[in-house]
Amino acid sequence: MATTTQKGLSEKERQFYRDQGYLLTERPLFGNSEFERLHAIFEEHLSNKGALGADELDVPHFKDARLFDFLMADSVLEVVGSLIGPNIGLWSSHFICKEPMVGKRTPWHEDSAYWEGRFDSFDKVVTVWLAIDPSFKENGCMGVVPGTHKNGFSEYKEIDGSTATFDTEIKMTVNDADVVWFELEQGHYSLHDSRIIHGANANKSSHRRTGYTMRYFSTDLILNREHPGNKTHKIYHCCGENKGNNPLIYL
Repeated sequence: MATTTQKGLSEKERQFYRDQGYLLTERPLFGNSEFERLHAIFEEHLSNKGALGADELDVPHFKDARLFDFLMADSVLEVVGSLIGPNIGLWSSHFICKEPMVGKRTPWHEDSAYWEGRFDSFDKVVTVWLAIDPSFKENGCMGVVPGTHKNGFSEYKEIDGSTATFDTEIKMTVNDADVVWFELEQGHYSLHDSRIIHGANANKSSHRRTGYTMRYFSTDLILNREHPGNKTHKIYHCCGENKGNNPLIYL
């Protein structure tokens, strides 16, 4: 497992996350050698992507067990546990790479809206967004609208999927002045609630932008086993009890 670099979050950080729906920690998630190993694994996946787009390297841990060293590292679970409690399951992970000049924009959305019906609640689902490359506004860093994790599901409209990473977006107009942009140094990370409105601009710079999203849920939540999206999706036990009696995989 990767080496622990910090012990969870402070109470001030936890309260900010509860109030705003996100947190910028301004610190690395892994030590240098561990991060370099993860970086090399990503480059391997990118080289072997075949017909997939660089932003389509979804659930890579399904076929590459090396990633569990990072997804289940103490340094990660201590941070996640600070926000959702000690009973933790791994929901998904995703390498999202926006290549220079051509990386598509990410429409404004709530993750929870795309997972509607898959859990009984989304109040304890959190994403750790790790900057594999430096992430800044010009190369398409993520932005959030603070406090929108308390609003419930937004209404969505169809959009042109050829210029975006998917083909729906919230109907509400997002004003740039309301957005907090997640500019991150390489190896640093952010946290966001699954219900918060977020998105990203296209990468029009000469610099690649890659993030590794690591998504977790409290196993107190109950997975809807009858939902079509859950039939083949694999979820893993990280730590604690499985109070929701969910179909977890134990490694």
